[in-house]
Amino acid sequence: MPESPIAGGRTVVLGERELAIGFRLIGLKDVIEVTPENSVAEFQRVMGDGGYNLVIASQSIRPRLSEAQRAHADASLAPLVVFVPTPTGEFEVESINALAKRVLGVTLAVSN
Repeated sequence: MPESPIAGGRTVVLGERELAIGFRLIGLKDVIEVTPENSVAEFQRVMGDGGYNLVIASQSIRPRLSEAQRAHADASLAPLVVFVPTPTGEFEVESINALAKRVLGVTLAVSN
């Protein structure tokens, strides 16, 4: 059976210095420090690379992306894109229902 392209993929982190340091400390090797000036270019490069199965990106990158880029990131499963809060500043939290809808394509119904 041929190997899935996701099976051989890697995880990459795109974020500010503090976020990058944190992920390096837990042992991730593919960590790219970004600035407001290069974050979109680095995000596009990583998304087009084909060697990553998970992209962990700083929440601060999301508003800099075009609407089409955000839609592509939200719909992408290979690589799966997860935006994480920055260590400082404001952040937006994705609900469990929104995450399930985006990743699994299902809506969670909770009855009271």
